[in-house]
Amino acid sequence: MSGFQIVRVLNRGEIISGVINGNEKDGIMHIVDVVLISIIGIIEGVTEWLPISSTGHMMIFEHFFAGAFTEDFFTGDFKNMFEYLIQLGAILAVVVVFWKRLFPFTLEKREKIGENGQTLTRNVVAGKSEVWQTWLKVLVACIPAVVAVVADKLFDNLGETGKIIVVGAMLALYGVAFIVVERLHKNKEPKTNTVGEITLKQAFFIGCFQVLAAVPGTSRSGVTIIGALILGLSRTAAAEFTFFLAIPTMIGASGYKILKFILGGGAITVPQISAIALGMVIAFVVSLFVIRFLTGFVKKHDFEPFGWYRIVLGILVIVLCLAF
Repeated sequence: MSGFQIVRVLNRGEIISGVINGNEKDGIMHIVDVVLISIIGIIEGVTEWLPISSTGHMMIFEHFFAGAFTEDFFTGDFKNMFEYLIQLGAILAVVVVFWKRLFPFTLEKREKIGENGQTLTRNVVAGKSEVWQTWLKVLVACIPAVVAVVADKLFDNLGETGKIIVVGAMLALYGVAFIVVERLHKNKEPKTNTVGEITLKQAFFIGCFQVLAAVPGTSRSGVTIIGALILGLSRTAAAEFTFFLAIPTMIGASGYKILKFILGGGAITVPQISAIALGMVIAFVVSLFVIRFLTGFVKKHDFEPFGWYRIVLGILVIVLCLAF
C-alpha cells in the first residue's frame, strides 16, 4: 500500500497511525461521485442559510441516494465528518460577504506635528469597537451550544428509519412554528432593528434557541430566526445575527467531528480528500449567492413561505419513509 501516515499521540502515550492511502488510481473520483458530491455541496450552500435545515436535507438525500456512489468512501464516520467539513466553505462565504462588519481592525491615518513644525502622517492599526461588540454578542450566544453535544449522542442511537422520521417531523413542526410566529408578529414593530442594537441578554436567549437545532430537521438558522423574532428583532437583524452566529458554532461543530474521527482511528483516502475539497468549494460559491438573496428577501418578505415548504417536505418525507 502506497501512501503516508499521520501519526497521532493519545493522552496515554500510545502512538497510533491513521493512514492516508494514495496511488494514481485512488486519486481519481468517478464522474458519478463527482456529480453526487456536487449536489451535496449545492444542498449545503442553499439549505445552510435558508431556514429549512441543511442537515435534514442532507440526510434525506443520503437516505435515497447514498447507494448510488461508486466508491465505499461515503460511509460511516467519514460521511459524518464530511457533512460538517463542507460547512466551512459556507462559513467562508459569510466572512467574505460581511468582511467589513466582521474584521475588528482597521488602518487609520494619524497626524502629529514634528519638531521642525512639519505635519507627519502614519498609519496605525485601530480596533473597531462596534465589531468587537458584535463578536461579544456572538460568543455569548454560543454559550448554550455545549448542550448540543448531548443531543447529538442521543440522536446517534436512533435507527436509520427513525432518524428520517424525526427529520420529517422536525421539518413540519418548525414549519408550523414559522407560520405562527410570523402571523403573531405581522403588525408588530420590532424593538431591535440592527445587530448593533442587540443586547447581551437577547444574544444569550437566541443561543438558547439554537440548542434546539441539535435535532436534525430543525434548522440552526431557522430556529435562531424564530427565537430572534420572538425576542423582538427585525427580520433583517435576525437573519444577519444568524449568519454571524454560524461562524463559531459551525467551526466548533466541524472541529468536534474531526476530533471524533481522528480519535476513532479513522483513515482518509485521496478520493475522500478530493470529495471534501469539491464539496467545500461548491458550498462556498452557492452560499455567496444565497446569503445575498436572503438578506434582500427579508427586507420585503416574511419567512412564512419557508414554513409552508417545511410542512410539505416533512409530510412527504415521513410518508415516503413509511411506504418504502
